[in-house]
Amino acid sequence: MARDVILAVDLDGTLIRSDMLLEGFWAAVAYDWTLPFRAAGWLLRGRAHLKERVAARQMHAIDALPWTQEVLDHAAAWRAAGGRTALVTASDQTIAQAVADHHPGLFDEVHGSDGKRNLKGAAKAGFLTERFGPRGYAYIGDSHADMPVWQGAAKVITVNAPAPLRRRAERATNDARTPAEHLNAPASGIGPALREIRPHQWLKNVLIFAPMIAAHQFTALALMQSALAFVAFGLVASGVYVLNDLLDLAPDRAHPRKCNRPLASGALPITQATLMVPVLLLAGLGVSSLLGMNFMLVIVAYFAATTSYSLWLKRRIVADIATLAGLYTLRIVAGGVATGIPLSVWLLAFSIFLFFALAAVKRQAELVDTAERGETNTTGRGYRVDDMPLVAQMATASGFVSVLVLALYLNTPQVQAQYDQPAMLWGVCLILLYWISRIVLITHRGRMHDDPLVFAITDPVSRTCLLLSGALIAGAALL
Repeated sequence: MARDVILAVDLDGTLIRSDMLLEGFWAAVAYDWTLPFRAAGWLLRGRAHLKERVAARQMHAIDALPWTQEVLDHAAAWRAAGGRTALVTASDQTIAQAVADHHPGLFDEVHGSDGKRNLKGAAKAGFLTERFGPRGYAYIGDSHADMPVWQGAAKVITVNAPAPLRRRAERATNDARTPAEHLNAPASGIGPALREIRPHQWLKNVLIFAPMIAAHQFTALALMQSALAFVAFGLVASGVYVLNDLLDLAPDRAHPRKCNRPLASGALPITQATLMVPVLLLAGLGVSSLLGMNFMLVIVAYFAATTSYSLWLKRRIVADIATLAGLYTLRIVAGGVATGIPLSVWLLAFSIFLFFALAAVKRQAELVDTAERGETNTTGRGYRVDDMPLVAQMATASGFVSVLVLALYLNTPQVQAQYDQPAMLWGVCLILLYWISRIVLITHRGRMHDDPLVFAITDPVSRTCLLLSGALIAGAALL
């Protein structure tokens, strides 16, 4: 390939494994929940205008973007061989320039949308031909929208293109002397999407079965209703997890472990994740409709609370912990509403205090991790490292109060009547007291996972505590 042919490099999906319009959109929504309504008005004036307005907020961190190293290396090798390169993208010019500035010396020219012209597809093809002449450029792209550009290119280079697109791109130039080049293997299919919806987090929805278990109503109808509620909550919760990760892209990329999440790492395209949110939410609402209007209202309340948490409450000290505790307890409420089983005030009080403790442990773990990195403030949260002792105290105190509530409940006439050997249940209190004390201490030592639930699942001691508690409850009921 003659080096008088310039190498034109696309940005979205090519130089980065993401989309700058959606990156900027979600980063702005995280701090201004009204932006989607204004964005709809901007879109009426064209996609180029929308990109210009979103880019003006420039709230995403350019240096933390998921770069495609193979494309960076290819552009650097082209320049090292004496060729010229240009960044040509449908993203706004200000974004394109910021990207080029982050890689000094990599691009000779930078061209992006300008608020009036959306430099994509046929418009990009026309621009490149006008500026560099027919067959005057080689082009690196990644999508079907790049076909008009490849048809006018001297060389076709694809990035992470599926097999059908590769074949179309190979036929684009009709020039066997310059065969198409393909960088990277195709994306890894459904795996990143499955990891993103976090199916292991569905274990939290086991709380939906708590009213049925506490009331000893093990009927087929109650089991079916609880199972449907479990699925509905799982789908909605997964939709919220994806939404929260979209809003938390910058903090997650700055985190030593969360940066490996599918969205933050670029393994899951941001366009796909954006579509997953409404699909999961609508599926959850569809399942919840089978359980009646009251249950649907609980699902809507859960979504409203989690969305408020994602957009605002997670940055408010203590309010974030209280909200997480309330969301756990709302699952128990959902189980009662789905089955029509009256809820015990003891069960609700125990849940509030226990899950307040676990939410505080989650924040404590983040603060310990922040301190170990030598920083003073948590990213995207309202806490400082010197808050760590107080947060640990909140976790311990609330956890101990949950044990006290459980102990008082075990002494009520209802429990005495339900179990043949109620005295055995006191062992559960001792196990819970031990477990809470242990996880607070482990968190203090920096050995807690980002999510206490994941820690409990993988920790052998926690699993042993659960098995012993189950054995004591079974013994109290059957012996």
